[in-house]
Amino acid sequence: MKTELLNPQNSTVIFIDHQPQMTFGVANIDRQILFNNVLLLAKAAKIFKVPTILTTVETKSFSGNMWPQLLDIFPGQEPIERSSMNSWEDKKFVAAVQATGKKKLIMAALWTEVCLAFPALEAIKAGYEVYAVEDASGGTSKVAHDAAMRRIEQAGAVPVTSLQVLLEFQRDWAHKETYNEVIEIVKEHCGAYGQGVEYAYTMVHGAPAGRTAV
Repeated sequence: MKTELLNPQNSTVIFIDHQPQMTFGVANIDRQILFNNVLLLAKAAKIFKVPTILTTVETKSFSGNMWPQLLDIFPGQEPIERSSMNSWEDKKFVAAVQATGKKKLIMAALWTEVCLAFPALEAIKAGYEVYAVEDASGGTSKVAHDAAMRRIEQAGAVPVTSLQVLLEFQRDWAHKETYNEVIEIVKEHCGAYGQGVEYAYTMVHGAPAGRTAV
């Protein structure tokens, strides 16, 4: 049910083709901002122990390895290698999705018009709910990205952002088991919001200078 909020128990996070050659082609969003948002989403999945799937296309012949900074967040997890542009046409990928037992798929991909749109449409057709992380996905132009987002939204996909996913997982600041780690993500990846948190800890709580535990 799309009105049910995302939580660590009902979701799977999927990263599709965050590889150098694909990154080169992104033109709708600043690539450093894209990079930041992808790592934010990955750290959210890691902290909340959400099942996460990594997949790559034609690593050796065309696209290059998945971003090392993304792989470092999930040490020991091997991306599912494919030849198909459409992840859903790869049996290993579909099997990995099915193995999670989750119906809410939080998907980010390069490029939006291909590697996000194709599997998103297929997943919706197969009965899954797709939550497309718009600011952790990128297209070859603004027109291409926007058209792809409209296409999957018309099919039933829900647009979300990386920060939205993080805060939807946390939901309540009384959840102290993840509070400190979430605050650290906010401070590192969330720009003005993170600076506001840092300011509050300095001016209100008298936090010392440097990277200290909250």
